[in-house]
Amino acid sequence: MQKGTKLTYMSVLVIVGSILFGACAKKYSPKPRSYFRIDLPEKQYIQYESDAPYRFDYPVYTVIDKDSSKNAEEFWININYPAFNGNIYVSYKHINNNFDQIIEDTRKLAYKHTIKADAINEKLFIKPDKKVYGVLYEIEGNAASSVQFFLTDSVNHYLRGALYFNVETNKDSLAPVIQYVKDDIIVLIESFEWK
Repeated sequence: MQKGTKLTYMSVLVIVGSILFGACAKKYSPKPRSYFRIDLPEKQYIQYESDAPYRFDYPVYTVIDKDSSKNAEEFWININYPAFNGNIYVSYKHINNNFDQIIEDTRKLAYKHTIKADAINEKLFIKPDKKVYGVLYEIEGNAASSVQFFLTDSVNHYLRGALYFNVETNKDSLAPVIQYVKDDIIVLIESFEWK
């Protein structure tokens, strides 16, 4: 190797080394955690009609399917939110001298989430003109189900619903969707009627 070539080669190495060393001098700071943007559809409702002993208003952006699980009973349905990968599982029971037991089972199912919940708030719904009485359970925190409810006439009919998402629970990222669906559940409750 000639002396001039060796000097040029060393100069290039010094320049490249200086650039690389200088580039590493900046301190790295991680970017804050962020979540995907969720586009929430415009609210619009239609009435659910079937051979079930109840009717209610539900969002047009949902799909209602008959519950096909092996333990499903007559008039059980699922209100699916395809855009959010979530469901409201709705079950119906005819009251047969077991009202107290059904209500206690419902309370136990809601409070089963206390392990992960920060708080469980209950909101009472009473519509004596339509004989609809119920409770909405708002379960705060990273619980599997964030909203549950039941409706009854306290004599013949009982309906229970529970919201679940098919994703890992994270109260921060799901908060806007939970509030959005909770508003839909309140519309369902307020429009609910027994046939």
